[in-house]
Amino acid sequence: MSELRDFPTDFSTALVLVAHPDDPEYGPAIAVARWTSEGRRVAYALATSGEAGIEGMSPQEAGPLREDEQRASAAVVGVVEVEFWGFTDSNIHNSPHLRERITETITRIGPELVVTTYGGAQWAPDKPNQRDHMEFAAAVTDAYDAMTSPPRYLFCNGPEATHTLDVTDHYSTAVASLAEHKVYLSVLDPDTSVADQARAQVDSIAPVGDDGRRRVGFQLLRNAAAD
Repeated sequence: MSELRDFPTDFSTALVLVAHPDDPEYGPAIAVARWTSEGRRVAYALATSGEAGIEGMSPQEAGPLREDEQRASAAVVGVVEVEFWGFTDSNIHNSPHLRERITETITRIGPELVVTTYGGAQWAPDKPNQRDHMEFAAAVTDAYDAMTSPPRYLFCNGPEATHTLDVTDHYSTAVASLAEHKVYLSVLDPDTSVADQARAQVDSIAPVGDDGRRRVGFQLLRNAAAD
């Protein structure tokens, strides 16, 4: 594997595009905490409200609850712009309608950097990816490729990293951000505290290296400046 490059710094606005509530916190939120602390604008756009994500709770109840938890979580890392598109949870498809919404959002917000979810089939040999994530990631890439003037960078947060970002100083913020998904996490694993679940996930996203620093990896999908 080639040496990981430093994550670019030549952007002032970033847009995080994901399928569900908590997708940012299971991925790039620790990096978002650093970016907002540096004065950069970051916005979140989510295709669904995650209404199918809480076992034993109706979509009508779960959707608004998960939106509230996502807004609270985003606020912890300095994000105040959070929008939900209303696509059906567990039924995301790389459709013209979804691609149009992605394009409209990118155009309206005007980021230099877009970060989306990992679209590969597996996170690891024993950890398959969700179909919603795969379809959504494909839609983002297709929408980006069809744009006349796309953002400078398109990255995803996943196992095939090309770039790395030091996020050591933002660990506790990322843990607190994920822990805002209180109901979701308490139902997901009732035997483990919300705080312990949050710490374990952030530890896996940004492990401590041999030098004692925490870094998070990103995969560069597109670089418009290089085209």
